[in-house]
Amino acid sequence: MFDLSRYLPYLINRTGRKLAAIYGRELRNYGIDIQEWRVLAVLQSHGDQRLIDLAALTSIDVSTLSRLVTRMVGAGLVQRTRGARDGRSVQVSLTERSRRIVLQLVPKARSVERAALNGMSTDEVEQLKQHLSRIQQNLGAVEP
Repeated sequence: MFDLSRYLPYLINRTGRKLAAIYGRELRNYGIDIQEWRVLAVLQSHGDQRLIDLAALTSIDVSTLSRLVTRMVGAGLVQRTRGARDGRSVQVSLTERSRRIVLQLVPKARSVERAALNGMSTDEVEQLKQHLSRIQQNLGAVEP
């Protein structure tokens, strides 16, 4: 008998959707959505990025990300600049406005994470994160 409620992809999807819905309510107060948040968070933690690298780090398809970045440029959340070494490459970076927004949102993101992990020990949380990272790595070797 197949029990969907115990199927890993189903559990991960439901958990991710619930986390996104909860944090999404916070993000709406700042006029941004989950995908925009991922872009801002990656740029804050990894610095300026080429579009292709940003796509990999955010798990957003390049064509979708390109449209998203264009919208974010229009909203004053990111800026595009030509690469210093290669004038053909485009770097995406935070604006001063988005830096302030990220500083305000990081504590809220951590609060949502704490709520999700409530009742788990530090070791359990670390193991969970290691297991999820390993699953992601394992799936990287599987053809889509």
